[in-house]
Amino acid sequence: MSVEDSLIELLKGVGIFFLHPLFYLMIAMSLLYGYARVKRERKTFHTRIEDVYDEFKFTYSKGILPGILLSLVSFGIGLIVPVGMLLFIAGLTAIAALTCRQSCLSSAYTLGLSMVLGFCLMTFGSGSAIALPQMSYVSWSALAILLGLLLTAEGILIYKTAHIKTSPAIVTSKRGQPIGQQIARRVWLLPLFILIPGHAIEASVSWWPVLPIHNDTFQLLWIPYIFGFHQRVQGSLPMESIKVTGRRISILGIFTLLVATASIWWSPLTMVVPGMAIVGRFFISWKQRVNDNSAPFYFSKRDQGLMVLGIIPNTPAADLGLQIGEIITKVNGYEVKNTTDFYEALQKNRAFFKLEIIGLNQQVRFEQRASYEGEHHELGILFVEEQVEYDDSEVAASTETP
Repeated sequence: MSVEDSLIELLKGVGIFFLHPLFYLMIAMSLLYGYARVKRERKTFHTRIEDVYDEFKFTYSKGILPGILLSLVSFGIGLIVPVGMLLFIAGLTAIAALTCRQSCLSSAYTLGLSMVLGFCLMTFGSGSAIALPQMSYVSWSALAILLGLLLTAEGILIYKTAHIKTSPAIVTSKRGQPIGQQIARRVWLLPLFILIPGHAIEASVSWWPVLPIHNDTFQLLWIPYIFGFHQRVQGSLPMESIKVTGRRISILGIFTLLVATASIWWSPLTMVVPGMAIVGRFFISWKQRVNDNSAPFYFSKRDQGLMVLGIIPNTPAADLGLQIGEIITKVNGYEVKNTTDFYEALQKNRAFFKLEIIGLNQQVRFEQRASYEGEHHELGILFVEEQVEYDDSEVAASTETP
């Protein structure tokens, strides 16, 4: 095939990316996720933290580089995915997205369940399998390896980015006390190049593709691959808890990848991989929730000072670099134990303020800044209020196991 023909096939694959329904579905769903978050924040704090487009910007930016790297790896190995399986994956992804539970968008569930359903269809419904294109060309080992790669990438992305801009919330404890939480609801869209059986491109070397395929010809598609994450944190700092979860998912992905690689030589292992991924991913979420529920409440009223639960962007608190979990003990030299103390201490000097803060490293530091007219009256800091209106459905939802 000439260079011009290869370039044309590449452009066709790119064109399919922008015609893919999931690309546009996730635009709508990202805006819906953002709207739901802003509505919840306004009900609890009477203000929003990030704007309604934050989820959209996150979804369509954080997955670009990982998608390119995964594409290079999958292309280098020569992973072939038939169109029928891509339809399975897209359908389950759309259903998971519409549930508005980002945890359902994990690769373990969307790709893992697609493998199980596809295998059952091929085994017990051969007549139905004909309706799905190219299912006779499916390589379960290739799909298992792809699942391992995606699950590993999912864990790395959670570790690196899921803790960024978590959303604060307040619920009541069993004793009726207000308890602060941090909620991470994130979705990543990866631009992923996938090889499918076809006749557009021919393998020109004997050692590639590494995995055996039905013949030496294929096509290149560029698809939007989507996975998501949801975690509620109330017993520790969100960065600490979410990074632990990301690390565990990465380890699960690596073990999954090892078993998937072994399935090249012993094919029965191919159906162990999706079960291992689904059960392992659910167990990680369950274990995190149990550990978090058993830990002492981190974001709760303290005897000394006020703990920072949230920071509103473009406010004095954001300019000073205050962080979630830090404790403000004094304002303008006056000790503060509640928001009333905090507000009254700020009024002692309307042109200037000075804060005494216990940082995340447990060291005391001081921050000071001039006050300007029109700035947030509480510097843009959100605390665990003593009197907050709660919605029973939100409290119940916060205790559900993902």
